[in-house]
Amino acid sequence: MFKAWRLGKIFDIPIYVHPTFLLVPLLALAQNPGGPLTGLMLLVLALAVFGCVLLHELGHALMARMYGIGTADITLYPIGGVARLQGMGEEPKQELAIALAGPAVNVAIAALLTPLVLLLVLAGSPGSAALARSTDLGLWTLGGQFLVNLWFANIVLVLFNLLPAFPMDGGRVFRALLSMWLGQLRATEIAANVGMVMAGLFAVAGVLWQPMLLLLAAFVLFAGQQELGALRRRVQQSSAVSAAVPLAEGQAQTAAAGAPGGFSGLAWDHHFQVWVQWDKGRPVAYWGPVR
Repeated sequence: MFKAWRLGKIFDIPIYVHPTFLLVPLLALAQNPGGPLTGLMLLVLALAVFGCVLLHELGHALMARMYGIGTADITLYPIGGVARLQGMGEEPKQELAIALAGPAVNVAIAALLTPLVLLLVLAGSPGSAALARSTDLGLWTLGGQFLVNLWFANIVLVLFNLLPAFPMDGGRVFRALLSMWLGQLRATEIAANVGMVMAGLFAVAGVLWQPMLLLLAAFVLFAGQQELGALRRRVQQSSAVSAAVPLAEGQAQTAAAGAPGGFSGLAWDHHFQVWVQWDKGRPVAYWGPVR
């Protein structure tokens, strides 16, 4: 509905931000309990958290690249980021590594901030609740609040993303572990069903607490079912190919006459009334009634 805005490239991966992302600074400013400095801190904090979300998605993308899997782009939405990977690995352990790479980035960020947070605690810096009762805090205190809240946000990102809500990271970890014993299709069916339950819980929490979770519930529900449907189609296509019959020399010559150059995959042949398997513009087998 809305076209995303391109910000540039990082590691040769296009980065986009969806127009609805503007809701993030608006919500941050709307929750300002104090003066202009506090509002500015909340705005910078919101942008910094989404900077961590971007690093999270880059973690997925760079781990996928190690397995030879490309990333079409990364887009930031109000509910988080989405890295459009061109696959999740040929083996469950690859999907497991790719899924865990994102939360691992947030763990690393939280670990780097932990010494500073501990120093602030030991120095008696006020907790985040101080924001709720201040008209405007000093710059030094606001800086401390920024670090504490950024540290806490990364911990929340780790825990939240590891919920078993397929196709979120935790759901993919769950699917990868199940795939080791049940196979990818059956594991995806189970993970998608668990994801539907989690989507229902997100929807309830959205109604009772945070409306933004309603968008997340819709994403988990529809994206999970869409990926399950796509996998089922690939499995059916693979089964068709495995049952294919080699084309005779004369059949292959006739079929090749009307074929687009360089095509690989299954295509319906109207002359023979069969599905033909193509390999780089060369017909190699058919699936259908033997003629």
